[in-house]
Amino acid sequence: MKIPEASFNYKLIPTAYIIAGPTGVGKTAIAISLAQRLKTSIVSADSRQCYKEMTIGTAKPTAAELSLVKHYFVDELHADTPFSAADYETLALGYLEEVFTRSDTAVVCGGTGLYIKALCEGLDEMPGVDEKIVKETEEEYNLHGLAWLQNAVMQEDPQFYNTGEIQNPARLLRALTFIRATGSSIVSYRKNTQKQRPFRIIKVGLELPREVLYNRINDRTDKMMANGLLKEVEQLYPLRGLKNLQSVGYTELFDFIEDKYSLPEAVNKIKQHTRNYAKRQLTWFKKDTGFVWFNAGDTTIVEQILALK
Repeated sequence: MKIPEASFNYKLIPTAYIIAGPTGVGKTAIAISLAQRLKTSIVSADSRQCYKEMTIGTAKPTAAELSLVKHYFVDELHADTPFSAADYETLALGYLEEVFTRSDTAVVCGGTGLYIKALCEGLDEMPGVDEKIVKETEEEYNLHGLAWLQNAVMQEDPQFYNTGEIQNPARLLRALTFIRATGSSIVSYRKNTQKQRPFRIIKVGLELPREVLYNRINDRTDKMMANGLLKEVEQLYPLRGLKNLQSVGYTELFDFIEDKYSLPEAVNKIKQHTRNYAKRQLTWFKKDTGFVWFNAGDTTIVEQILALK
């Protein structure tokens, strides 16, 4: 897909409110309330809600929610579309440019930490990776699982393995394909040079007590199943090898379809893996000292966000 370049040119510096946090914390509802107060739009920073075929399992905003506030980057791509964080950086900057022609504020909402980093700070320049190597490595992972992937990274790229990011399959796959394609560790290309943006950024982190968050995740999983998640996954089963479908809620039900788990076991795996993912998200965002943290259950949270300077 062709991604438009952004070229900001404003007399006043606009503001982007970043609403981030773990899955299940309630980001969507708070972002919508904030956007309504500001009379502006929302740019999604979710790496899966952008896919048309993935709706129930990604907790995509409902039709009613989408009707309240204009959302960008929801339901915009097909699941077989290659898309990277670098692509997101370019695309999201273009969305913000459009929003800022109508409003001096915008809301960015999502839990994909790398996308938010790309938008706020930019990404280091990386050499391209042969798609054949990407596909072959993903096929090995799909066949052998996470333990194999962790061991392969430990053996082939100990420099990345020692960063401690060994519970994130997407990051592990990226590191393994990168070193296989280039012969160098992806860590050696991390320069951490932050790009300057032509807009002000206010970072808001949402959290809940762990027991409350985990109960919400468990309940949401049950609601997804009641709303037809299994049927959605069955329709996507022929595409199960796609990288974009290697997501919590989908891989576990693919395993059920292949008789690796019973349905109750698969549902419990979804809950467990979603809780694990939420923990990783919190760890990622907590490393960024630019975030101001709020309890997502606070009824005055929008007023508190608006009071930030």
